[in-house]
Amino acid sequence: MAKTVFTLTSSELKVDDDMKKSFEENGYIIVKSLLSSEELEKLSRVLEIDGGIRDNAILLNDGHGRNSRLSVWSHPGKDITGMLARSDKVAGTIEELMGGEVYHYHTKLVMKEARTGGSFVWHQDYGYWYQNTCLFPDLASVFIAIDKTDIENGCLKILKGSHKAGRIDHIRVGGQNGADMTRVEMLMKKLELINVELEAGDALFFHCNVLHRSDQNNSDRRRWAFILSYNMASNDPVLPHHHPQYTPLIKVRNEEILACDCTDLSGKGFMDPADDKSIEAQKEVDVNKTSS
Repeated sequence: MAKTVFTLTSSELKVDDDMKKSFEENGYIIVKSLLSSEELEKLSRVLEIDGGIRDNAILLNDGHGRNSRLSVWSHPGKDITGMLARSDKVAGTIEELMGGEVYHYHTKLVMKEARTGGSFVWHQDYGYWYQNTCLFPDLASVFIAIDKTDIENGCLKILKGSHKAGRIDHIRVGGQNGADMTRVEMLMKKLELINVELEAGDALFFHCNVLHRSDQNNSDRRRWAFILSYNMASNDPVLPHHHPQYTPLIKVRNEEILACDCTDLSGKGFMDPADDKSIEAQKEVDVNKTSS
């Protein structure tokens, strides 16, 4: 069985044959310390700024009385989040794992707050993106832990190798699209379930057909995750929709992440839930601004 966990030991991430084999066989790889402590600290400060990214959050209902908060945007932009999305160790690694040119499909900040954060049902990302007329499952994502993520605070759970099962039918569950549980339960008898427990700064690179879910956050710790998604340039969606058509991605060296001091969020294209027909979400309401 191919190795699945790798560690970034320098500023550059060299994709070797073991990584490619693991991604092909298992549908994912884990890279420890993808972000340095300095990069993580700087990124966290930007994500937590009032009036910034988190203020564009939407609420996604889990069907069990809980919500998760998500900020979703279409284009990398000029700030540190954009430099990360365009960096060699993120976008360049995805290109090597996928075997060709990719473009930025979207990025999201998923905020599961302590004691209130909602769950995500079993699903494949391609269960959503198939509806966007991406004709082939040539997409992948990078899940970067902003906080330590473990079983206690609702870490990601994946079925190892489930990408080989192809796209599974999905149905609406709460505000989400969930995979057909009859088929998921069959696969659970065949495939290993992995609890993706990560330290802050670690990352999971995974294929769009990997089945995954996460529990509610019932702990006293928040669980924030930064998820960057990419589509192959050759897989340009047939019809325009709420995520971008092919847009050339200009990669940057990893050093640009720390060098970036731009705070301009213009041009990122934050998502309005009314534009996304594959979920049922709503704009977050600030009770401090609306209460009398």
